[in-house]
Order: sequence, then structure tokens, then C-alpha cells
Amino acid sequence: MNVLIIDTATEACSVALAGVNHIFHRFEICPQQHSQRILPMVDEVLAEAGLTLQNIDYLAFGRGPGSFTGVRIATGIIQGLALGADLPVVGISTLQAMAQQVYEQYSLQKVISATDARMNEVYIGAYAAKNGIMLPVNDEQVLAPQDANQLIINVANKDTAGAGTGWQAYAELDTGKNIQLIDSVLYPNARYMAALAKYAISSGEFSAVEDVEPVYLRDKVTWKKLPGRE
Repeated sequence: MNVLIIDTATEACSVALAGVNHIFHRFEICPQQHSQRILPMVDEVLAEAGLTLQNIDYLAFGRGPGSFTGVRIATGIIQGLALGADLPVVGISTLQAMAQQVYEQYSLQKVISATDARMNEVYIGAYAAKNGIMLPVNDEQVLAPQDANQLIINVANKDTAGAGTGWQAYAELDTGKNIQLIDSVLYPNARYMAALAKYAISSGEFSAVEDVEPVYLRDKVTWKKLPGRE
């Protein structure tokens, strides 16, 4: 099974191609250049793997939360690829992807991911490891830092790690329970969406391209579905 994964939800842009025993990937910090970089990166990983889109079985993408423009780019690109190749699609949480990276790199079992949502808010979610997959402890939310602190207090313990740009952007986020901040994991990375995508596929959590939807968390943001799917 070959899964092609893209993410443009934050300042980072990344692509991964995950097979049975291999993974090829690219990751760049390139604010406002996602639309120029994402397709060349797709071509690069396909070429490195010696595959074409016809050899891909599933597509996956960072569905958000993240910047409106970034999430919209990934959703549009994945729709185009899926329509062209008639492939099913898996949406992966960007917050969950960061938690998965912390788990895979540092073997830490509990992670609170928080990214800067601007407007004095953070996107935040808590995750715990089960059979190698970081699963959500609570619903992902967009909150002011002082409201996010209640969530942190409720779920954190001395073995909890923190990932994402939110911890740096808002010093008032509570780390009083000795949360270990992982400064090397600030943005989602398609490389670490691979395990999540395969888990979702094995659980039947994929959809046809017509049903692909991003996740913004802010109610006032809307997304135009494909024609006929409004």
C-alpha cells in the first residue's frame, strides 16, 4: 500500500510517500510559498520512490486546523490529485500529527499540541499513545490562552510534553505542571502523518474526493465544496 501525504496548513510545507517498508519525504519552512512548492515536492518524492500517481493507493492531507489559506491550498491540491487519479482521501489532524512526531522521536506517551491561531487564540488538543498511535484525549478547540489553561490543567501530568508554536507565542499558557516543551516540533510534518493515515485507512476512515472537508475550528470560516456537494 502506497500513501501520498501533503500538508500546507502552517508556515511549513511537507510531502511524504509511505509504502510498506519505506518512506520518502520533504519538509520546508516556506511561508506564503506553499502553492509554488507543494506540487514540485510531490514530483520529487514520486521520482525518488520511482513511482507515479498511478501507483498510489490512497491520498492523505493535513486537514487542519491551521491558517485558512494553508488549509485551503492542501484541500484544493488533494481534491485535484484525487479527481485525476480516482483515489480515496484521508484527512489528518495537524495537531495530532505533531503529537505523533513527539511520540515517534522521543517515545513520550502524552502530548498537548498547541499552535498559534492568531487573534490571541491557540488551536489546542491533547493526545495519548495507544498501540503506537497518538489518539485524541479531548476535542480539538480554538481557545484564548487563559481558557486553554483549564484544558491543560485537566489533562496534563508530569509526563506530558508540549508541541507547537502556541507555547512560544503565548507565554501565559500554563506549563506549571512541568510540561516538557519539545522545541523541535513546532509545525505538522507529512512524514509523521504516515502512521496516522495508515491507521485511519485500516479503520475505514477514508472518503471519496467529493466528501473531502477541511477543519478550521473557527465557525466563521467557510469552505466551498466541489460543485454539486454544497
